[in-house]
Parts: sequence; structure tokens; C-alpha cells
Amino acid sequence: MVRVAFYAPMKAPDSPVPSGDREMARNLMAAIGADGHRVDLVSRLRIYDKTGDLDLQNRLYREAATEATRLSAELPADTGLWVTYHNYYKAPDLLGPTVCRARGIPYVQLESTRAMSRLSGPWAGFAKAAHDACNAAQVIFYHTANDLITLERERFGDQSLIELPPFLPRSELPRPSRCAGPMLTVGMMRYGDKLESFRILADTLALLKGDWTLNIAGDGPARPEVEALMSSFGTRVRFLGLLSRDDLETIYSDAALLVWPGVNEAYGMTYLEAQSAGVPAVAQDRPGVRDVLAPADNPAPEYGAAALAERVDRLLSDPELRRSEGQKARDYVAGRHLMPNATRTFWSGVSSLVGEMS
Repeated sequence: MVRVAFYAPMKAPDSPVPSGDREMARNLMAAIGADGHRVDLVSRLRIYDKTGDLDLQNRLYREAATEATRLSAELPADTGLWVTYHNYYKAPDLLGPTVCRARGIPYVQLESTRAMSRLSGPWAGFAKAAHDACNAAQVIFYHTANDLITLERERFGDQSLIELPPFLPRSELPRPSRCAGPMLTVGMMRYGDKLESFRILADTLALLKGDWTLNIAGDGPARPEVEALMSSFGTRVRFLGLLSRDDLETIYSDAALLVWPGVNEAYGMTYLEAQSAGVPAVAQDRPGVRDVLAPADNPAPEYGAAALAERVDRLLSDPELRRSEGQKARDYVAGRHLMPNATRTFWSGVSSLVGEMS
């Protein structure tokens, strides 16, 4: 059994604020500990600067120095590995490299990105810290082909770069969908990229030719704007609010298809959830998103809402095509995106560091 120190500088896995980042951190902790290894959340110190605020960055450096000193002294003696999730220029790992040097512990990262273009400008210091933290990692697990581009270009020494596909925190697939109910959208209602996806979605709905209904699961500060975008569709669009995992699974079990453009999504857990239930996913063919979608005829963003509408119309008009694509998606998730695969991949990748296989 290996005792693992786990840290997520951007958001602690037990944060009360829901997000895909929090969800993936929780999933990773579960996967790492699935075979009986102990995973300790060693710090909840949030190192995150959204706007490029130098005063905030300086305060966080000071807080991190104090926390690193504490952890170097107090980390349990049998800790055999440190894992940091999502080190990047707005949320660099200011703890792991320092503590691991002090304690002689192997250091690995999950879903890290390098942003050399940020080494100047308001995040320059944080970008350099994130870059240095990447250099300190003996192994970096990446989730998408897009992340690999810069990780490989800036690879440090004989550092190992290992693909660990995004995954669902389950070992078996849920019951398959009937693919006969309303369409489904699942997305947090935030300003920026999320709201842009809702704008594209509204434009897509306006172009659909057949009869349709859509359920939207999710909530957030931009809900009034989302409701305004959907107001012209009347009762064809229904807002479900923020749903529990069990409630979402019930909705997936009936959904005809999932539609979500995916503007600047890192990958999008909702695509995996839908496909695991045999619900075909309609999205734009974007970096990150394409890493979690079963092969299908998803249009490039430059073709706009018209191409999305064409694909939705085709699926809505052909129940057999929906079921066929849904089954292909289900098989795809089963083979690549469930937790046992993540557990095997992780422990195989770090076995040489901890001196044993899981």
C-alpha cells in the first residue's frame, strides 16, 4: 500500500462550489485509491489568480511558503508519492516541488499545461512557477492530445508523459437510454465560454426543421441570460436546474441525444456521462472535446449553428441511427473512459517511482 499526498491548487476536491475541475479531482482521488492505496488531501490552500493581480499573487506566494514549511515538517513519514492535479499559469503548484525536495518524495502531476506565451504579462511569475513545477515532475499524466503538444515540446530531461484519458468514477456502465425522450443539454450557466455555448445552442435550435423538445440541466449566475436566449422557444425548452448525479442518470436514461457545442471545454464530463448511457452526443469538433467523443460526424466550429442543426435533425429523424450511434458511444466509453482503466494507467506509470505495482 502506498500513501499518496494529493493537492489541487485551483480548487480543493471538497470545495462546495461545483465544477468540472472539482469533479475530476474527486474522480482522480478515487481512482488512485481504488486498489487500497491511501490518498490524503494534504492542503486546501487555493492558489488561483483569475485576473492577473500582482498583489494577489504576492500574497499567495507568502501563504504558500508558510504552507510548504508546515507540510515539510508534518507530512506523514510513510508518504510515498505526491500528486498535483491541474498545475497551470493561473493556478501553479507552489507547494509540491518544495515539499518533495525537502522530504525526498517522488512528484507527479495530472492534467498540467505549459503556457510559454504567459511568461510575460500579468501572469509572468505564476506562469514561470507553473513551468518550473512541470519541470520538477518525474511523470506528467495528460488528458488530451491538445495538452500533449506543449508538454512534449517543453519536456524536461527524461520526464515521462503518459496519457490518462478523462474517465467516469464507475466500473460499470449505467442502464442504456431509450433514446426516445427530449434532447438534453447539461451545462453550468456561467459568463464567458459557457454562455457562448448556450448562444450557439439557441442559434442551432432556431434552425431545426422537425418537432423537438429540450431539457436543460444546470444553473449559475448567467441563468437570466440563458433563459432570455431560450425564451422564443416557449415550452419546447424546459429548465431542470442543478441536478444530483442520480437525477441526471435518470434523465440520461430517456434522452434522445445530448447537444452541447463545447466552446473551450477542457474536455467535458457531460459527454462521457451521456455516452456511457448510450446517448449520442452532438458537439462541435473542438480540441479537448474530441478526446472524449466517440468517432462521429461532428462539425467543425467554423461551420456554425447550421451544421450542428443538420446533425441534430438527422439524429432526431432516425431512431435507428440514434440507437446505433448511442451503442457505439457506449462501447467507446466502456473501453477507454471508466475508472478501472484510469487506476491501471496511473499505477503502471508511477510503479518505478514507488517501487511496486498496485
